[in-house]
Amino acid sequence: MSEITDTERPPLGIRLLRALGREPDWPAITDEELVAYREAENRKRASRLARVITGFPDRGAGIRWQEVALPGRDVPVRIYRPVGADRADLPLVLHVHGGGFVGTAAQCDWVNSHLAARLPAIVVSVEHRLLDPRTPLAAAVDDGWDVLRHVVEHAARWGVDPARTVVFGESTGAMVAALAAIRARESGLVLRAQVLVNPAVDLTSTMFDHASITRHAHSPTLSLPQLRLLHRFAVPPGTDPRALSPLYADDLGGLAPALVVVPTLDPLADHGRAYAERLRAAGTPVRLTEHPGATHAFLSMPGVVPQAKAARAEIAGFLRDSLVR
Repeated sequence: MSEITDTERPPLGIRLLRALGREPDWPAITDEELVAYREAENRKRASRLARVITGFPDRGAGIRWQEVALPGRDVPVRIYRPVGADRADLPLVLHVHGGGFVGTAAQCDWVNSHLAARLPAIVVSVEHRLLDPRTPLAAAVDDGWDVLRHVVEHAARWGVDPARTVVFGESTGAMVAALAAIRARESGLVLRAQVLVNPAVDLTSTMFDHASITRHAHSPTLSLPQLRLLHRFAVPPGTDPRALSPLYADDLGGLAPALVVVPTLDPLADHGRAYAERLRAAGTPVRLTEHPGATHAFLSMPGVVPQAKAARAEIAGFLRDSLVR
């Protein structure tokens, strides 16, 4: 486990955004205020102007929305397809964005369009249900898994090779991806790899006991009050938090090889480190990489966090190696 020096500071762009922005009063936010904040924030993240922060899409990939018809609901997905690709057997990258109670697949256009164009692959990013007092994290977990199964079962229609499938998630989306990898093993769906970026993997009573939570409680991109709100929505009374906590899964052996990407200035940094240790102890191949000076959600903010470009290259390389074996 690498040590974080006292001289590490968030990138200047992140500090400027924090100084210019106004955080909601997370402990006191009402249901109506949360919905209004979420809608405004997601419009901003999906706007063209936001691409100065979230990054400009790779022109080698086409991007479009589509709905996946599932039992009892339709789930929007954002599809990234290589321009000019006429093959019907491209690899599938099932992506899940982060944010918990806020977030949209559109905020991840920079990394997903690059992966689609450069691997090449079909990237399907799940616009899962977001947390609120009526929607626990289990809904997002089911959305991710059900979309994955749907696309694999209808592979010809989607133009993908089901034998070359990977999952990729960020933050709470990484939790969804990690749980999908466990479900895949249990159901016989073979995955080539899993990529978990600044993952949240512990929703039990020990969620806040990790040292990085205390050390970076006031991080500019994820604070302790936000995490407490996320936890309250994610595991309402009567919910078994272990079922939503990959860190405490009974068996982590036999899973797809994992790349765990950790920004060091992140309250959840020790979540990722601990999960990588558990995967390794269970015999699952895992690569843990840390990006000093990067903050939580850095992969979605390449315009203000320089480390995002190196992480994107690392993810692309890992997936390329995984998909050709």
